[in-house]
Amino acid sequence: MAQMGRPRTFDRDAAITQAMHLFWEHGYDATSLTQLKASIGGGISAPSFYAAFGSKQALFTEVMDRYLATHGRVTESLFDESLPPRQAIELAIRRSARMQCEPGHPRGCLVALGLMSACSEESKIISQPLAKARALNRAGMVACIERAVASGELPSTVVPEALAAVFDSFLLGLSPLARDGVPHAMLDAAVTLAMSIWDNLRLDMMTLQEHRSTGH
Repeated sequence: MAQMGRPRTFDRDAAITQAMHLFWEHGYDATSLTQLKASIGGGISAPSFYAAFGSKQALFTEVMDRYLATHGRVTESLFDESLPPRQAIELAIRRSARMQCEPGHPRGCLVALGLMSACSEESKIISQPLAKARALNRAGMVACIERAVASGELPSTVVPEALAAVFDSFLLGLSPLARDGVPHAMLDAAVTLAMSIWDNLRLDMMTLQEHRSTGH
C-alpha cells in the first residue's frame, strides 16, 4: 500500500516554541508565513505547514495556549488566597518583571505586547485570549484588594477596581521597558516603589485611627 503523505521532519513541540518566540518578538501582523516556515526545522513547505498547523491563526492559538501555560503563569499568586493580599500582588509583579528580562526568549510580556501589536482586525480577533488573560489578572488584583479592605488592612475608602487599575497599569508598563533593555534590577526597584502605594494607604489609615482614638 502506498504511504499517504510525507512524514513530518520537524519537532512539532519545538516548532510551537519557535513560533511563540517569533510572535513574541514581532507581533502577529508582522510575523510572516515565510518567517514561520523558515523557523521550523530548517524550513518546511507551505502544504506541510498547513497540514501540521492548519493556518497561521490556528498556530497563533496554540502559541497562546503554550505561553499562558508556561511564561504566563508568573501571575498565579494573584489567585492564591492562602497568601496575604499585598504579597500576592507583589509576587505577581516581581515574577513578571523577572520573566520579562530572562534570557532564552524575547524580552517583555507577550500578554502585554499583544495589546500594542494588534493592528489588523484579524489580529484583534485572534488576540482575544490575551485580552482575557489581562482581564483575569485585573480581576485577581481586585479580589486581593477586596480581601485587604474586608480584613481592615486597607481603608474602606479604597475603590478596589481603581487601585487594581494602578497596579495593572504598572504591570503592563513593564513590557516596553524590558523591551527597551531596562535592566531587571531597575524594574525590581520600581516594583518596590509601586508597592509603597499600598503601604502609604495602610499607614494613612493607621494614622487616622490613632488620631481618632486619642481625640486629636
